[in-house]
Amino acid sequence: MTLFRRLLPMLALALLLGACERAPTPPPAPPKPLGPTEALTRLMQDLRRNDLAGYARHAVPATLHARLETAWKGGHTVWPLTELPLDDRIAPMITALAAPGAERQLKATFKQQFSGAERELRSAASTLGLFAGQYVANAEEYSDEERDHYAQMIAAFSQWGQRAPLADGKRASAALPRLVNAARATGLAGPDAFAKAGMDKTLGRLGPFFRTTKDVLRSYGLDLDATLDGIEVTVAQQTGETARLRVRYTLAGRPVDAFVRTERRDGQWYLTDLLRHAEAEAGPATLPSTPAANTPATPATPAPKQANGVLDPLTATPR
Repeated sequence: MTLFRRLLPMLALALLLGACERAPTPPPAPPKPLGPTEALTRLMQDLRRNDLAGYARHAVPATLHARLETAWKGGHTVWPLTELPLDDRIAPMITALAAPGAERQLKATFKQQFSGAERELRSAASTLGLFAGQYVANAEEYSDEERDHYAQMIAAFSQWGQRAPLADGKRASAALPRLVNAARATGLAGPDAFAKAGMDKTLGRLGPFFRTTKDVLRSYGLDLDATLDGIEVTVAQQTGETARLRVRYTLAGRPVDAFVRTERRDGQWYLTDLLRHAEAEAGPATLPSTPAANTPATPATPAPKQANGVLDPLTATPR
């Protein structure tokens, strides 16, 4: 036992010296910046996993993300939900679905207004497609690439709406309870709930609701996950810090072939139009305040000069 006690300090010293001689473990290498196609693919994977908060983080630089979070908490935006149609109705929809008795009331409304109205709903889907297409074609906020892309998406959705069993009462009876429960689980019902929770938390809570919505749409013949899984992205043109990508996929059984522009900021690639929309939603950037320049001290009035004991009239201060 005595020998062990004597050897223990020596062993500790040897281990300490050995640790000092070994080179420190280098920090893990930063992740390799993604190329333009990989950056777009990552956004699609975020949507496939229903990770809306991850989508928001990957869609814009960190500084812009922080500005968007501030604007969201101030109630000025719900970006990236603004990229969806009728984005101003998402919060009221969550509130309506989560309201007490919503399931019973919504079933009654469906039975009264939509059950068995196949012809009317198909006509409405066709008309909405026409109006939406005309709006996108004339709206100034869209780029040429967006107009072409959205026109194809609208045509696919309109075609799906005209053949989907939207008037099927059994499907509605199965879908409404799922949507009601998913809306209640978000905890985002009520006025200003989105702003109070903030962007990151709100998007995190909306992820499961987004998944349920996709499941319900699948029961009506619209498989958005299959669309996301089948997206093909290739580089059409790349010059320095910008690239034009070709995006091809199938939406509601209809092929879509479009182009999107990307740009590199701080070593990372982002969708140009998505950045432009996010900048507009975030509002003007607040410049950091700079300390006021030190006010130079007022020079002291020089003492009147004397020449041979007589005040110099040029420097003497008059009374």
